[in-house]
Amino acid sequence: MRTRDTETPGQEGKRIPVVFFRTEAGGEPVREWLKSLSPNDRKRIGEDIKSAEYGWPVGMPVCRPLGNGIYEVRTIVTQGRIARVLFYIDKRSRMVLLHGFIKKGQKTPNDDLALARSNKSKHQRGLE
Repeated sequence: MRTRDTETPGQEGKRIPVVFFRTEAGGEPVREWLKSLSPNDRKRIGEDIKSAEYGWPVGMPVCRPLGNGIYEVRTIVTQGRIARVLFYIDKRSRMVLLHGFIKKGQKTPNDDLALARSNKSKHQRGLE
């Protein structure tokens, strides 16, 4: 049980805090992608990420494991499109948002999964 002294302000009640993966150049790809979306879509995705943050572990229909420690947050956004935010849980028990995209087909594209894996590896190296 955490005490008030060890909690970060604004983190009360969260089972798992969320952080954005940051590139070596300081960019945050998921944050930048979210900013490119409509305010309504951002809000929907944020609500689903928040569900994972406060209720982890969360299963379908919000989250689904993709293998190798990578999960996806699934959100239906405007016009029936499907947004995905890929993340992993790091050794500090944080939900690290690795990659976000609008899904075009049934299967998660290999390129998107490969990018998430690459970002996960980069993030893990930075924690060593």
